[in-house]
Amino acid sequence: MAQVNIAEAKTHLSRLVQQAMNGEEVIIARDNKAVVKLVPVDLPKRNREPGTARGRVWTAPDFDQTPSDFDDYV
Repeated sequence: MAQVNIAEAKTHLSRLVQQAMNGEEVIIARDNKAVVKLVPVDLPKRNREPGTARGRVWTAPDFDQTPSDFDDYV
């Protein structure tokens, strides 16, 4: 988390905006008291890439089998 005073924020606004866009929390303070949090309007959207969860998701071997204690309901 970056905390800067108002004068420094005026001088380095472009850098602070870039930091906020990169996900870093930027606090602007007056008299060492936080008054403003600089955040991006929308997080950048990433394109979905098929197959990125390969190897991370699994299904139990008995997934499709009805449990034996459900015989009365089927």
